[in-house]
Amino acid sequence: MLNLLVAFLVALAPVPAPPPSSPPSGSPAVAAAVVCVLSCDTLDPSRAAQETFPVPEKQLNGRRVVLHVSDRDGMAWGSIDNGVTGDSVWLDRSWDGGASWEGLLGRASIPGSWTGTRTLMYNVTDPVGHRRGLLRACGDAAGVTCTDWIYPTVCDVLCDRTGANQANGDAQPVPPTTLHGRTIRLHTDLNGMAWAGVEAGGQGDEVWLDRSWDGGASWPAGSSLGRTAIPAGATSTRTTMVATRDPRGRHFGGAVRACGREAAHSEGSCTAWARPVPSRPRAAADALMYSYDPSAAWWPSSWWNSATTLTAVLDSGVRDHDWVIARTFDVNRGTFAAGRRGTDPVEGDFISRSIDDSAWWGLAWVAAYDRTGDQRYLATATTIANYVHQHWDTRTCGGGVWWDREHTYKNAVTNGQYLRLTASISRRTPGDTVWSQRARTAADWYLGSGLIGSAGLVNDGLTGDCRNNGQTVWTYNQGLGIGGFVEVWRLTGDTRYLDASRRLADSAISGAVLTRDGVLTESCDPTASCDDNQKQFKGIFMRFLKDLARATGSGAYRQYAARQADSVWTNDRDALNRIGQRWAGGSPNQADWRTQASGLDAVSG
Repeated sequence: MLNLLVAFLVALAPVPAPPPSSPPSGSPAVAAAVVCVLSCDTLDPSRAAQETFPVPEKQLNGRRVVLHVSDRDGMAWGSIDNGVTGDSVWLDRSWDGGASWEGLLGRASIPGSWTGTRTLMYNVTDPVGHRRGLLRACGDAAGVTCTDWIYPTVCDVLCDRTGANQANGDAQPVPPTTLHGRTIRLHTDLNGMAWAGVEAGGQGDEVWLDRSWDGGASWPAGSSLGRTAIPAGATSTRTTMVATRDPRGRHFGGAVRACGREAAHSEGSCTAWARPVPSRPRAAADALMYSYDPSAAWWPSSWWNSATTLTAVLDSGVRDHDWVIARTFDVNRGTFAAGRRGTDPVEGDFISRSIDDSAWWGLAWVAAYDRTGDQRYLATATTIANYVHQHWDTRTCGGGVWWDREHTYKNAVTNGQYLRLTASISRRTPGDTVWSQRARTAADWYLGSGLIGSAGLVNDGLTGDCRNNGQTVWTYNQGLGIGGFVEVWRLTGDTRYLDASRRLADSAISGAVLTRDGVLTESCDPTASCDDNQKQFKGIFMRFLKDLARATGSGAYRQYAARQADSVWTNDRDALNRIGQRWAGGSPNQADWRTQASGLDAVSG
């Protein structure tokens, strides 16, 4: 009902005019809050990564008012030159397309004996708060003038207002809405563009798009986009297209809906909100990136989950988000006090007292090295692996890595990670003999440890007297065993390890414990009681099962993986491409960025 009321009010409103190039008298202004993206507002321009001039400068009584922009930083600053003492320059920033703005940002006045000055830098946009901004420079020198707003048009593969005849395909992600016999449809294409159409109408009927950067909660700068009316003698029309992704502003989850108004009535109707599906992996990755915080450079607020989520993005094959690799690494490689990134302090190089948390980051940086070839990622992964190896202990159970620094538990997750990590580093380190021997020793210990039960399923860990503890079979433990053994096989060529990987996979996909009605199922799925850790377990399993499928060419593993992807996409995804915990669908269900990352692992190639 609320959306219909808003649509009704929008339908009565005139088409908004372009934002003015100078502030009219009485224009509303709002107080500014500090925005942080790659840097926080008020960064000095001397630290700008680049300098461009995307809009013309303004002349004011002989002064030059200039807007300077660094797209690499996502920030801008203003300057005034050829002036006199007391002339000033500042920035305006708008979150609603120029209807109102935060004024006088960074205002600076020319000091005595100078002829110019500049502001500090401010962020153009706010992906953390899901607000797309506009920004301009203004000057006061016995009068006021402003430059044009930068980037009022959203551009991705194509830009706003591109004709729908240039669409790359035509999908209808949500059902149409009807109004007095008219049909209003939302259309999207493989480039992430959207347009709206109205059918079975008459002269004067109107159709338009709304665009939201916060999942449909608000659309302050995205109302009535492409608004058009059916001309005389016709019964249908369509809008031009709008983009739903703004790479420059780091907005990757724009939502759209189609709205219309019948000419004879003051009523409007809108479809549901939706995000386009350029491909399954890209759609799922875009929805996942909606929750990434580029300022803190992680997915708040789970430390190890962020590591495996970064790995899911890397494994997806979607290159649009490669910028998060260096960003996450550079911001998080230092130290953090307890409570900043997790319960434990982070001691540098992604190391903490939780051995398994550290190992997840080691695996993430191996994936980053594979993607980029940057040696610093492999070096950090090796540093982490050395730390994990410090907790390999032959005095208890004949070997194996402890789960924590206090040496309280030898479990499956840490030893599965150690298998994968040691073999991965050896394969990527020319001339290595140390890591290869550690990997083979770890694999032999794992096979004889008792972690694998009689049914070929990996239980959670070992008892104090080194026996299988019979605790829950989690999908990620099974997956880590699969991934660890297949990587050791790649390293050594010993078929015993590939056979072990196959046995673990076969037990998972053919038995009733982890697979129900053909769909991978966590024990906590049916009651929607999975905690924040368990929400990502199934995706980790799929990551390593697909790795085994690539290694063996097995049709059975590929078919199983395809069945999971199809079930996720058909049964556990909404119109905003958000993926839940229960891949077979049903309720109750859970959905957040952790389940999204797990689902991304399922639908990636």
